[in-house]
Amino acid sequence: MRLLAVLLVALAFAGGAQAQAPGPIKVKVFVAAMFEIGENTGDRAGEFQPWYERYWRQSEPRTVRGALKPVFCNPEGVCGSTLGMGKVNASASMQAILLDPAYDFSQAYFILSGVGGTPPSRGTIGDVSWGTWLVDYDLGHRWAPAENTPGAPTFMPRAGYETYRRFPLDPTLVGWAVRLSKDVQLQDSDDARRYRLRYADPRARAAPSVSVGTHMTGDTFFHGPGLSKEAQHIAKLYGADDYVITEMEAAALALVIQRQWGTGRILSLRGAVNFDQGAPGETTLQHLDPAPGQTAGGFAETVANIGAVGSRVVDRIVADWPQWRNGPPPL
Repeated sequence: MRLLAVLLVALAFAGGAQAQAPGPIKVKVFVAAMFEIGENTGDRAGEFQPWYERYWRQSEPRTVRGALKPVFCNPEGVCGSTLGMGKVNASASMQAILLDPAYDFSQAYFILSGVGGTPPSRGTIGDVSWGTWLVDYDLGHRWAPAENTPGAPTFMPRAGYETYRRFPLDPTLVGWAVRLSKDVQLQDSDDARRYRLRYADPRARAAPSVSVGTHMTGDTFFHGPGLSKEAQHIAKLYGADDYVITEMEAAALALVIQRQWGTGRILSLRGAVNFDQGAPGETTLQHLDPAPGQTAGGFAETVANIGAVGSRVVDRIVADWPQWRNGPPPL
């Protein structure tokens, strides 16, 4: 009888210890934003706030050594964090989070989320774009236009970096993202509507929509018609789709994730908050440094659009996890 009592106490102790030391959090979807303007809720929203308000209002922040901001996770396995702007900043945070043993990313989907710019021939303010390719704008050789044949490209790829500079994303996963989000009612603003009329391009004047194309990652905030044309040249040079979004992190994040888990579960989601060049008659510097009241408008609406579009995919993955666990199901 005494032996039985000892065994029961030992089992109870083991059970209590097990409850105090659970295994790593099984991440189903990880949402990466790049910056937040102020707090995670209750003030002007940056990239992270719409996600936080939808998924993590009741979640405790978890500090990860080496990451810029805490990680939040909800009971359904949706996690996220603000990684920081720029390739080095964001990828350092992503690497730290991926290596933290508190999380199991072995079956996780990644949504790399934020704002960006768009060429007026390919998009408009308020658009939300799913990336089909992620291309590094910086990695290569570049020289001054004055040192080249007039009108010729001033960029040449650097040999040996083929696997670092372009990332085709899984077409089935991108196809699912488009299918699930194409009918989302996107927000718009009167300021953005007025601003679009500065441009002659039909696409620039159109209402916001969900689109796809190449997301061009550059630490340099490249701007103006010349550099926009160069970005399109690089996309075509690499065999990618049309360049539609300029941003600063996605290709670097894809490389970090690829080295541990591959790129088959990565989605890049960007909302256009500016054009990558000025309107006719406006210099590039004037467009970069506008007079008061002359900005594009539509920022708040665009970040809300990103959350509305992206959440369609997050919610489907979580709701149908048995079908998504081992990869995106066939379209």
